[in-house]
Amino acid sequence: MYPLKRFGLLLLLISFQNISSQVIETTVPLVIDESRSSIRTRFAPPKGFYWAKEQPGSFSEFLNNFPLHPPNFPVRDFTGALIGHQQHHIALLKINVGEKNLQQCADAWIRLYAEYLWINQRFDDIGFELTSKQFFSWNDFKNGARTLETGNKVRFVNTGKADDSYENFQKYLEVIFRYAGTISLDRESVPVTNNAAIRTGDFLIKPGSPGHSVIIVGVARNASGKKLYLLAESFMPAQDIHILVNHRNPQLSPWYELDVDAPETVTAKYIFKPTSIKRFHALR
Repeated sequence: MYPLKRFGLLLLLISFQNISSQVIETTVPLVIDESRSSIRTRFAPPKGFYWAKEQPGSFSEFLNNFPLHPPNFPVRDFTGALIGHQQHHIALLKINVGEKNLQQCADAWIRLYAEYLWINQRFDDIGFELTSKQFFSWNDFKNGARTLETGNKVRFVNTGKADDSYENFQKYLEVIFRYAGTISLDRESVPVTNNAAIRTGDFLIKPGSPGHSVIIVGVARNASGKKLYLLAESFMPAQDIHILVNHRNPQLSPWYELDVDAPETVTAKYIFKPTSIKRFHALR
């Protein structure tokens, strides 16, 4: 049993997994309940739409029920300083960004998925490819494996020091953030090829150096099957994961329309051209 003081965030997240996934339909264009502290309870879909029902225990449900900072909380970078432009977000996910300039766009998705696996004690499933195509698992790291840079290559060495603590898990994630990114996450993912299949936990991605990715953290739908989406991201420099406003459609904001066949998708701070919506291979 891990010391409870180490898992304030994790215990908070677990408590939200018991929230009812009841269907909510609003009668006004947008309702943001600022007294509520999770994504699903703070944001009500526009009129005629309702929250999509997520599978209990799934990564999608985990994201829907993720806790938020209080309303109007500013986005901070990894040093704790406020970022220069605060007009692009509507809410902040209540999860730390670390003290290094590492947890950026693709890393934000990796962090959330890794924390989901940790909370559900699926330790054997925690592992990601590095940009160099090498796979590095939490099991290897906790048993003493470490990375060593040699020229432009990364190789693994065994220190023989085993440590399965949550603190060491965070150190493992720092290694992943350093050596993985949009290129590796894109490679480990499969395309979502039709709009009906898009779900919470999928992401828009442009692989590159730099590239970018945005996470789908909520899905609403109407009776005819049309869907709307809440999007979240981190950015450069590493900063709080935040839910984006929709500058192009203020009447719909913060919800977005997405189309896998669109030539481009414009988000608050980035244009994905072409549109590429993908799903991590383990979540197929």
